[in-house]
Amino acid sequence: QVQLVESGGGLVQPGGSLRLSCVVSENMFNIYTIDWYRQGPNKERELVGWITPQGRTTDAGSVKGRVTISRADTINTVYLQMNNLTPEDTAVYYCPAQRSGFPDYWGQGTQVTVSS
Repeated sequence: QVQLVESGGGLVQPGGSLRLSCVVSENMFNIYTIDWYRQGPNKERELVGWITPQGRTTDAGSVKGRVTISRADTINTVYLQMNNLTPEDTAVYYCPAQRSGFPDYWGQGTQVTVSS
């Protein structure tokens, strides 16, 4: 069973923070690396970062230094904490699972809108 369910998106003011959640099916949680991607309006999909089954994290791209990726093993959940948000962070955020460096499975995404 493949399950990747993102949540936590919404409207936030510039300078604010938001934490997104990604619930991962139990059979995948300790095997797959969970990425975070985003796609803004009229933009290409962008890698935000990832967390490995061992808990090692990397943040990437234009959000580097403003995000924290973590996981809660008891509830099979991965988090993306984002700080100091700007309108450029407006996007649909996804948490695909991968084992080869490229996403194998995708969730439906969660919309984040940064606006005053």
